[in-house]
Amino acid sequence: MPMPTLVLLHAFPLDRDMWRPQVAGLAGTANVVALDLPGFGAAPVDEHFSVDSAADRVAAATTGPIVLGGLSMGGYVALAFARRHPDRLAGLVLADTRADPDDAASRTNRDRMIDLVREFGPAKVYEAMIPKLVAAETLDGRPEVIAELKRIARRQSAAGMIGGLKALRDRPDATPGLAKIAVPTLILVGEHDSLTPPIMAEGMARLIPRSRLVVIPGAGHLSNLENPAAFNAAIAEFLAKLS
Repeated sequence: MPMPTLVLLHAFPLDRDMWRPQVAGLAGTANVVALDLPGFGAAPVDEHFSVDSAADRVAAATTGPIVLGGLSMGGYVALAFARRHPDRLAGLVLADTRADPDDAASRTNRDRMIDLVREFGPAKVYEAMIPKLVAAETLDGRPEVIAELKRIARRQSAAGMIGGLKALRDRPDATPGLAKIAVPTLILVGEHDSLTPPIMAEGMARLIPRSRLVVIPGAGHLSNLENPAAFNAAIAEFLAKLS
């Protein structure tokens, strides 16, 4: 039986390189494809970037049924894909993400971050974000993870980051579509994720019919980088049950 194709979508403000532990660690389990979202990594800036348009780009860039995984911003795009292209899904992985849209305070914060990028450049934003993206134990005791985050974040352009912030700010509410997701779904969340905490993951798990929730020990919002062994094991088990 052929291996499934696992397509992975990255978080803000990173690119597909954040998935290196999964591309290597799951190579014998799936055909792993990590994509850059518009304006990040090698993907050109799209001034009309939205989670819906990004979902359509993923559909155009892939063939056949796929298992689609996304973390944070990538999860928002994966949920849009599930709504717009349900016939293309063999399975869904939602990591450290949420279904509900930004509230007024969050939208205001996105606008503030856009202003920071315009005035001071991308470094001002990612330096402020990193302490929120990882667990305290990662921040204090895993310098190699922090160095990797900075390496990836510092190469993103101001235009790409502004486009991403606008797409995050303006994304639709995905909650009404959760009950319509018909494929097996794995929901992953870092034990110490403060941005999309486990209680939000539990809420999605209650609404998605064929879902399973796995909490990644010792990890914050970037659980795939903070505890790749547990993250990869959960996905490998999930993929094995799909075959």
